Amino acid sequence: MGSRENRLNSDLKEITIHIFRDFLTGITKIDELVSTGNSLLLGFQQALEFLRRPPIDRTSELVDKIIAANETMRVKSYFEAGCINTHDAVQNLSKLNSCKHGLMDHLSKAKVIVTELDGLLEDMTNAIQTTFGNLPPIWDMSFGDELNEQSSTENKEEMALSHFQSPHVTHFATLMAIIYSMVKQDYVMQEKIISALNMKSSSGELESYCLMWSLRPYINEEVMHQAWKHIP
Repeated sequence: MGSRENRLNSDLKEITIHIFRDFLTGITKIDELVSTGNSLLLGFQQALEFLRRPPIDRTSELVDKIIAANETMRVKSYFEAGCINTHDAVQNLSKLNSCKHGLMDHLSKAKVIVTELDGLLEDMTNAIQTTFGNLPPIWDMSFGDELNEQSSTENKEEMALSHFQSPHVTHFATLMAIIYSMVKQDYVMQEKIISALNMKSSSGELESYCLMWSLRPYINEEVMHQAWKHIP
């Protein structure tokens, strides 16, 4: 009996490590996408700010004197065009569109990976259930109904960190559930940011979007560090 139980535990541990490694590989892919998406969002911000850049203020005596002293055909044409360089305007409009398309593509790719992470979490749950017959108490306690309660996320992360000093299969599963919850919320935030982008987005809004995207407020770095420590 003991030999069979030891074999089952050994098999489960091997399966757990394999699933956990695949899960963190997916997290790495997500991180790479987020970095690329951040560049695209900054590009959108820069292009839009250029397109709505205010014209030169000729009420300034200094500026007016400089213009009067250098009133070439090129300068005259620039003012006649509303202080917009046509070539630059076309380039930035193109950049604006390409960045928005790139961000939409980012969402599509990220959604695929988030779905894969969900599948790996389900695989882990099934592996534990197959071995134990049902989920161990630590899983039920930690991720029953409260898994979907965003307000309890911080408490769950603290609870997880206190248990992960000596890894066990249920600890890996719990850690995966916590990370998945964080990544899913991060993805939803990115989705909302991208859907909110348009030509009327204010400078303040764009600045806030860029800050939130790079800050990734839902991701607890300490939890992520703990996860990578458990890869043998």
